[in-house]
Amino acid sequence: MSNNTKISRRRFMSSAAGVAAFTIVPRHVLGGPGQTPPSEKLNIAGIGVGGRGGSDIGAVSNGNNIVALCDVDEKQASGTFKKFPDAKVYKDFRRMLEKEEKNIDAVVVATPDHIHAVASMMAIKMGKHVYTEKPLTHSVYEARKLTAAARKYKVATQMGNQGRAGDGMRLICEWIWDGAIGDVREVHAWTNRPIWPQGIGRPEDTPPVPATLDWDLWLGPAPERPYNPAYMPFKWRGWWDFGTGALGDMACHIIDAPFLALKLGYPTSVRAVSTEVNNETAPLASVIEYQFPARGGMPPVKLVWYDGELRPPLPADAKPGRRLGSRNGGTLFVGDKGNLACGCYGRSPRLVPETMMKEYQRPAETLPRSVGHHKEWIEACKGGKPAGSNFDYSGPLTETVLLGNLAIRSGKPLEWDGANMKVTNVPEANDYVRREYRKGWTL
Repeated sequence: MSNNTKISRRRFMSSAAGVAAFTIVPRHVLGGPGQTPPSEKLNIAGIGVGGRGGSDIGAVSNGNNIVALCDVDEKQASGTFKKFPDAKVYKDFRRMLEKEEKNIDAVVVATPDHIHAVASMMAIKMGKHVYTEKPLTHSVYEARKLTAAARKYKVATQMGNQGRAGDGMRLICEWIWDGAIGDVREVHAWTNRPIWPQGIGRPEDTPPVPATLDWDLWLGPAPERPYNPAYMPFKWRGWWDFGTGALGDMACHIIDAPFLALKLGYPTSVRAVSTEVNNETAPLASVIEYQFPARGGMPPVKLVWYDGELRPPLPADAKPGRRLGSRNGGTLFVGDKGNLACGCYGRSPRLVPETMMKEYQRPAETLPRSVGHHKEWIEACKGGKPAGSNFDYSGPLTETVLLGNLAIRSGKPLEWDGANMKVTNVPEANDYVRREYRKGWTL
């Protein structure tokens, strides 16, 4: 709003006192096209509100209105429905967005991975601000398209990798940029995932669909198949049609620190070794190697990802028996002057060996600290600065993460042309860059 049109709610209501009737001006008029005044509450809708989605809705509800909630399984989402009894309830997000378009300012998407892009894109094209859980999308192509759409429609966005807002992430950047461990040419990142079934084939039994679940809507753009409890809840992460395996679940958290601190961008090549690969589920364990070119004074770097309880060797100068990282995973930066290790989400960074940590004179803070991951997005929706994991940042991060799955599924080392979104040496691997949607579903 311009200064000469801005008025406070208190002053407006005070001046209206004693008047028998008055017209309430819609928020979109007060704030200008596509904008919400900072003093206004946002009207927020949720798509996929059981489990993680319920937590996200709770995190953005303070000081805002939760006006509509959508979930294909009313039993799974019942807790969130009860918490916000005034919200209108839907099973099909397409119907919700169409019916409630004028009442919604922003949308939280926390469905299984295969729904992320179609739900987020529909909201973006309507001019709604969008928060989407990690990984941003199910495919590299979808990540590229969402990033472009968010920029085109000028909406506020955030991907749900909460560690991006943490102080640890900022300390890692400040220390590396300060030269604490010298030039970094190698990074190792690992996770304890999968903690769900993988390396298995499709179930053959066809039990009845629960009465509370709309199975066709749950499938969304994925190929049709019979319902089975092997897919949900949570276990969908291991199935190629619905999830993105250990990489999709945790790499957006764990690779985030090197992606940010080392300013990585697109890799030039990626290769993988893993346990047996099939067309239904991700493997039980894998090791993936990404190669990144030199960037703005930083040397080329190799990033190696480990999952299935695999881990990199300890640095030679680390204390014997020391366990790096945290329960869910960690990251190790290997510099030519020493090492830096942190836990999942960039938490608790430490220089290795410990003598370096004790002797290191920390630099002054150069990066602003976050107000909080969800609050960043809320403030961005109201005209504030872009959130830390907005789609311009998290889109390329997601693309990089998901390239690992291309290498796993193709079984060959891949040369990647990031600008043109194309594998140049194994043409058939491009089949995994994007997927075909089931009839009735579009991006």
